[in-house]
Amino acid sequence: MNFCFACFAVILPRKADDTPIANVPDRETPLRGLGFLTIGQFDAADPRPGHEQTLRLIERAEDLGFDSVWVRQRHLQPGISSPVALLAAASQRTSRIALGTAVIPLGLENPFRLAEDLATVDVLSGGRVNPGVSVGTPLLYEQFKTALYPETHDVENFSKERVLRLLACLRGDPVSHFEGTIGQDRFVREVQPHSPGLADRVWYGGGLRSAEWAGINGLNYLTANLVSTEGTSSRDFAAIQAEAIDVFRLNHPDPETARVSQGLVVIPTDSATPEQVARYRAYAAGRFERTLQPHGPRGVMISPDYVGTSDELAHALYAHSAFQRVDEVAFALPFSFTEDDYIQIITDMATELGPRLGWRAAESSTEPVDSIARYHA
Repeated sequence: MNFCFACFAVILPRKADDTPIANVPDRETPLRGLGFLTIGQFDAADPRPGHEQTLRLIERAEDLGFDSVWVRQRHLQPGISSPVALLAAASQRTSRIALGTAVIPLGLENPFRLAEDLATVDVLSGGRVNPGVSVGTPLLYEQFKTALYPETHDVENFSKERVLRLLACLRGDPVSHFEGTIGQDRFVREVQPHSPGLADRVWYGGGLRSAEWAGINGLNYLTANLVSTEGTSSRDFAAIQAEAIDVFRLNHPDPETARVSQGLVVIPTDSATPEQVARYRAYAAGRFERTLQPHGPRGVMISPDYVGTSDELAHALYAHSAFQRVDEVAFALPFSFTEDDYIQIITDMATELGPRLGWRAAESSTEPVDSIARYHA
């Protein structure tokens, strides 16, 4: 396989007479879970239309048979700042599709309160919430720390301990020393509501050390279009991501059911207009140079964006060593495209690319997808 660096469209291998090779290679494990990730951008001067567009996209995804939709979280930007609230709205417009966050930075959250919100939406959705979380010092923390934590900004703990606190709350571990009645009010020790199974649907992402930690703690593992070179000598994105997936499963108490989802930027063009194809290729080309070398103290590598027909994309993905290790994906939608663009992209994902990857659309039903059963049947 080769790539066109000028436009970074994935180029399908060709026969000697220059005609495309139409058949997509098989792999032993079909793709069992197809989803996508959106940032949910909006106009800061008029935010409602952008939020409504994101909700319409989620509804369309359910109609197309997608298994999941994931939303990013952005603070102090015109992107979704409250994904749990948005997913609460989405839960009332859908009946089956899984609703995920990728990811909620826990440095800006109180795990106790976040657990209450997540559990409430999970109850309302019928058990469809998939919380993806991250830790670490929040981006640009020095610029707003006194607004976020006026008295405690210099002593806040941004370690993985925050994830463990969230998990304890979601599992129903006691968080209060008191249980009983005061007047007519009854109090319990556990966060309410309790939604059984929600703690098993928590996801965590990151590099090799994070993959190991997520596995040891029995979490699910999110991979994206960024990887860290810490702990590895490789500078090949797919190889580093594949190694992290292997480390995660090696350390998971139940590797056969350990869930991993890959989140590359993948843009199918099957039904796109020539103008859309040109914009998509220009978008990918404008972001390609950043993929050539590691960035920052952690040596972050960035994946190229994948643009092409579903045949071309399937060939590229089947050759990707990390994709070979997953049976769930949440392809990331590009930034700053129009609603018509996103509809075209997700429609081609569901009707063209998904079937070429061995995926079948979820059947129409009012019952939510049993994600573990579906992905590991």
